[in-house]
Amino acid sequence: MILVTGGCFQGKKDYAFETFQIARKDAADGADCAMEAIFEVKLLYHFHEYIRRMLQTGQELDLEKLQLENPDIVLVTNELGYGVVPVDQFDREYREKTGRVCCEIAKRAKEVHRVVCGIGTVIKHA
Repeated sequence: MILVTGGCFQGKKDYAFETFQIARKDAADGADCAMEAIFEVKLLYHFHEYIRRMLQTGQELDLEKLQLENPDIVLVTNELGYGVVPVDQFDREYREKTGRVCCEIAKRAKEVHRVVCGIGTVIKHA
């Protein structure tokens, strides 16, 4: 797995497509793709929205299954841990869950990239 993270509107998706040479047809949008797409696509962007959808439906992401079935996936996510803590309880839970899932993915990932202003920095390379 490869994790690409950074702030909102920092060019993460374009960086991931270009850096990892993935065609748009081989990617899915976590905001509205089929839940099983994560096990099939090469790149899933808006991963944080995928996690939101899972929380809303009471599902948990099986990271073991993901690592076995799609070990080369590139996950692109917003960093939600900076800034003001949300007042809404669900939004706080979603923010925390996203952070914890991304921490676990980063542990398992062969690479982690952080993108700021469209410039990526490799912060982990196994």
